[in-house]
Amino acid sequence: MATNPMHQFEVYRIGPEIKIGAFNLSFTNSSMFMIISAVAIMFLLFLGTRKKLAIPSKIQLVTEMSYTFVAKMINDTAGSNARPFFPFIFTLFMFVLFCNMVGMLPYSFTVTSHIIITFILAIFIFIAVTILGFVKHGIKYLQLFVPKGVPIILLPLIVIIEIISYLSRPISLSVRLFANMMAGHTMLKVFGGFVISLGILGGWLPLGFSVALTGLEILVAFLQAYVFAILTCIYLNDALNLHH
Repeated sequence: MATNPMHQFEVYRIGPEIKIGAFNLSFTNSSMFMIISAVAIMFLLFLGTRKKLAIPSKIQLVTEMSYTFVAKMINDTAGSNARPFFPFIFTLFMFVLFCNMVGMLPYSFTVTSHIIITFILAIFIFIAVTILGFVKHGIKYLQLFVPKGVPIILLPLIVIIEIISYLSRPISLSVRLFANMMAGHTMLKVFGGFVISLGILGGWLPLGFSVALTGLEILVAFLQAYVFAILTCIYLNDALNLHH
């Protein structure tokens, strides 16, 4: 019998229930895999920076490439003014990437396949960037909603569109990551179910699709972490440099 492809997204409690008032603070499988992802990141960075060799080891090379990749991303999208925010962008990119990649392991849980996780990350970025914009530019930050060169007659409509676009940032940022990870893992589960249902003789075709989809999903896991981080850099660029 094929298993329900949505069962893999179920959040369940691990250990005793912890409630404070109306809030349930129980430890869940989602919490566990977030901790696993964070520990894996720290372990990689620890091993990669423990010994700085002239001829780097594979782990040191991966660590240095990650550092260079994020540093170049920030410099290309937000400029030198955004360098103080490198630790945040690097942490964000690595966390989303490892949550995506850990979710590719058998019997694991994909943290980023839940909208509540991706939305909390996105709304935190949105609020922090907005506060930063007003702290740096004051009321002039509202010029972000008034593009240059727009005819006066169209200005009210354009301003409304710009405000709606700005307010929709956390929604688009979170839904993009959540939808891609959920859709990809659902397809993998569906084709995996076909392989089991059809058996050895008829399952070779869906098995081939499953292998191809697994490779594609690994690529998507990296690309979604990259898109999440680079969009954060673009929002940061607006707050720091007020490009409009």
